[in-house]
Amino acid sequence: MATAEKVPMLAEGYRKLTDELKRLKSEERPEIVQAIEDARAHGDLSENAEYHAAKERQGHVEATIADLEDRLSRAMVIDPTTLSGDKIVFGATVTLLDEDEKKVKYQLVGQTEADAKDGRISYNSPLGRALIGRHAGEEVEVSTPSGDRYYQVKKIEFV
Repeated sequence: MATAEKVPMLAEGYRKLTDELKRLKSEERPEIVQAIEDARAHGDLSENAEYHAAKERQGHVEATIADLEDRLSRAMVIDPTTLSGDKIVFGATVTLLDEDEKKVKYQLVGQTEADAKDGRISYNSPLGRALIGRHAGEEVEVSTPSGDRYYQVKKIEFV
């Protein structure tokens, strides 16, 4: 299922994925192996709920490890401070004016780094896709589940 498509992310996102992968391999895996061994010691595995729960947990952890390894192998780490220009691209921090003349500020980041409460939106989100390639002064229309929203691009920064 893995594709060769690069996954853009900031250095912080790359570090978080790497840390999570290390944690899963160094802490979760050994705990699960120990839980499986302990459950095996109880005898008959066919009716051993602890054994089946540990095996199920092992499957989830191994799938997560494979997913993280895949994303990290395709990672394209981008440092926004090395970027410049007058066009919105991945990593840019954008100041927008919404329909109510309220300023909002977002940084376009990778999917795993996105957190709208912290002002970080995915470049793949509806707003992120609408902003890519735009210039300061342009108006942007975004279709959201709650209806169409309009923004004006006020400022583009690479911080």
